[in-house]
Amino acid sequence: MTGFHRYVGIDYSGAGTPTQGLPGLRVSVATRDHGPREVLPPSGTRSLWTRKGLAHWLAATLREGPPTLVGVDHGFSFPLRYFETHRIPTA
Repeated sequence: MTGFHRYVGIDYSGAGTPTQGLPGLRVSVATRDHGPREVLPPSGTRSLWTRKGLAHWLAATLREGPPTLVGVDHGFSFPLRYFETHRIPTA
C-alpha cells in the first residue's frame, strides 16, 4: 500500500514570463478514490495557469495535505542562445 493519498500531474510546457498565462501549462489531480481530473486556475484569476500562480497553488495544496506525489512533465534545457554561442548543433 502506498503512503500517498493524492497525485498531482503537471504539464509544464510553453515559454513565457512567470506571470504570463500559458495554454500548455495544465494541472491534473487524482486521489485513491477518484481518477485524474483537470484543475483549472482559481476563480478570479486568468483563464490560463501562470507559472507563478501554479507555484502558489501547489504550495497551498501541499500544505493542506494529505501526503501527495507530484510529477512534472518538463523538458529541461539550456536556452537556445547558449547553443548558438558555443556553436553546438541543436539537430
